[in-house]
Amino acid sequence: MAYQIVVCVKQVPDTENLTGDAMKEDGTVNRTALPAIFNPEDLNALEMALQLRAAHGGRVTALSMGPPKAADVLRECLYRGADRAVLVTDRRAAASDTLATSYVLSCAIGKLPAPDLVLCGRQAIDGDTAQIGPQLAEKLGIPQFTYVEEVREIGPAGIVVKRGLEHGYEVLRGPLPALLTVTASANDARPPSAKLLMKYKKAKTPSELGDEAGQAEQEELRRRGLLIEQWGIDEIGCGEDDCGTKGSPTRVKNVDSVQLVSEEHRRIEPTQEGLAALVQELIDEHIFD
Repeated sequence: MAYQIVVCVKQVPDTENLTGDAMKEDGTVNRTALPAIFNPEDLNALEMALQLRAAHGGRVTALSMGPPKAADVLRECLYRGADRAVLVTDRRAAASDTLATSYVLSCAIGKLPAPDLVLCGRQAIDGDTAQIGPQLAEKLGIPQFTYVEEVREIGPAGIVVKRGLEHGYEVLRGPLPALLTVTASANDARPPSAKLLMKYKKAKTPSELGDEAGQAEQEELRRRGLLIEQWGIDEIGCGEDDCGTKGSPTRVKNVDSVQLVSEEHRRIEPTQEGLAALVQELIDEHIFD
């Protein structure tokens, strides 16, 4: 049985390279101050989708919401084997919190062929909330499986997944359609295919073509399978008051810059006596028993 799979992917600022300019005064991320990367666990979600397609057949659609620059991660999806790429971009949706973002994504998925599976990364490294997947499942009205490490079975009777827990795992069964949030431990994401990179390196969104690009040029890219679809909120039926800052109840009260500074340090001599003294101290402090 072939499956329609939608993978939600996000372009995020690289939080490993934080600077003093990384945050704006209103508490939002200054994305121009940081390099943009593919959200790591979204790559794991994409890999799981591609593996399911290889095993069972079907179609993988990569969906991203963000500024026009987010087309970069959609090209990365095409390089790895996605069948279709869709970008939702609209200034009116800028600065959406998780509630508004999940609403916009649910509207976009409603315009696609009805999916059997919706896959998301467990969380994005820019917000670390892990809220988009569960909120999206609620808006789509489908079951959700979070922290998924493995799909063990899938078929007409439903899906069986292994879900990671802090001190173990659990195996769950449920019906389709369903939404899965995928962890980094699920798989190792494949690198881009050289063949697909050569095929899709010229793929563009209409906004990347610019205002001077004519309809004929867009149609030519579409004919060649190189036009990345681009939708605004009107095209997917979003209410303007439900997305962007208008639809975002989250407010950042303040932002603190936290620096961890060691108050004291002690040198342990690399000798048997030094190590024995360290172990004894750890035992005395009940750190080791």
